[in-house]
Amino acid sequence: MLALALVLLAARPASADIALKDVTGREVKIAAPAKRLLIDDGRFLIALSLIHPDPVSVIAAWPRDINRIGKRTYEAYKARFPAIDGLAKVASSAGALSVEQVVAAKPDLAVFSLGSQPSDEERARIEAAGIPVVVIDFFTHPLTNLEPSLTLLGKATGREEQAAAFLAFRRAHLDVVKDKLAGLKDSERPRVFLEPHAAMTADCCNSPGRGNVGDIIEAVGGTNIGAAVIPRAFGKLNLEYVISQDPQVYIATGGSHMEGTAGLLIGPEYSPERARETLARVIARPGFAGLAAVRDKRVHGLSHQMLNSPLDLFTVEILAKWIHPERFADLDVDKTVDEVNSRFLAVPVEGPNWIDLD
Repeated sequence: MLALALVLLAARPASADIALKDVTGREVKIAAPAKRLLIDDGRFLIALSLIHPDPVSVIAAWPRDINRIGKRTYEAYKARFPAIDGLAKVASSAGALSVEQVVAAKPDLAVFSLGSQPSDEERARIEAAGIPVVVIDFFTHPLTNLEPSLTLLGKATGREEQAAAFLAFRRAHLDVVKDKLAGLKDSERPRVFLEPHAAMTADCCNSPGRGNVGDIIEAVGGTNIGAAVIPRAFGKLNLEYVISQDPQVYIATGGSHMEGTAGLLIGPEYSPERARETLARVIARPGFAGLAAVRDKRVHGLSHQMLNSPLDLFTVEILAKWIHPERFADLDVDKTVDEVNSRFLAVPVEGPNWIDLD
């Protein structure tokens, strides 16, 4: 009987590890779906919300970087998933990584941002504690890295099928945008100045460079004026350069994190009227009145929470409408939001998240 038992045991297939390949190309294996993730960016919570009915239940620690998802959005998550208040706190991708903090949280998988991933020495110390490390990206190159990043989160949490369903939906919508831009000539690409956190400080001006939302501007048929002089994903332009480029489309980003500044207040915390009023204040700064975008009434406001996010589909569609209104007159971004809310998100997106000045 013992011999038979040993034969039967040997005949059983070994449980297969889950193989994860992150955006750096590194391969990591975990023995079972992760139930205790550590994340260094609150926007990863939104990504999990697209594929998991209770995203908070699979998080062990997060930065509590409420400004990145918005105050009202955080309150909505807290109302739906009160356990969010009890999660351990770790440094955000904008701060200094603490290996001790990571190890103390005891996650079964640590998920870091591409731009702030652990050094080789820090990774070795984390892995020595038995914690696998992966890197994802919604910031540096969103259009390239969102799909593998969300696929990884799906595989890691046993929600691969749900991740694939959302990515198929997103891909279909991106294809519609691409098809409508077929045959676009370089001469038909308007100059676009997108100013993140516009008027947060007195100096001008924040801008995407090569990467970040600059990739989206180029993909939807615009010319990002920051790409020529900012070699990184994000940087600064001086006002003289902006004026010399005479952008034909101007887009400011803001949100509830801009309270107390001269910047744009937009998002579910505010009315469209308040958002429009603060957008007018943004372009009342010296030097802006003479820009083609202002003269031609092509001034827009966007919630910064729509950037660097797994919800980049909304940003793609609204920027396409602003940059090429004639080609995208029939594109209904609100309908896309409604579909994502009803089919995928555990906590629906609320607006207003974009506004036209006129």
